Amino acid sequence: MKRLWLAAALLAAALAVTIWNARHLDGLTGALIGQLEEARQLVSEERWQEAEQLVKTARDRWRSHDTYLHVTLRHGDTDEIQLGFEETLRLLQTREVGEYAAASAQLMGRLSLLSEAEQLTLENLF
Repeated sequence: MKRLWLAAALLAAALAVTIWNARHLDGLTGALIGQLEEARQLVSEERWQEAEQLVKTARDRWRSHDTYLHVTLRHGDTDEIQLGFEETLRLLQTREVGEYAAASAQLMGRLSLLSEAEQLTLENLF
């Protein structure tokens, strides 16, 4: 009977960590998407320096979670997002509005998909 309770406790702990991870990642990606949206709005108002600083802040926030992200997610996914931040910043610095908008939208899409992939849903379980 002790083994059953130990197994149930371990299963409950694994479930709790999984739910926490999904919520934490959803909060992180949601905040980053919000910052990127705000930067896109600043670009439409031609406030380039402020937009660039906002994207740099978002990139630094992503980097600050680097260890956690590399432990819990596929390295390819995290590397693609890091490269997306770099490309978005490069295009923002060159003032390429159309290309910046496309790169920013693609980066926001990747962040959204990353969060969705970690959510505890029937689609993700099966």
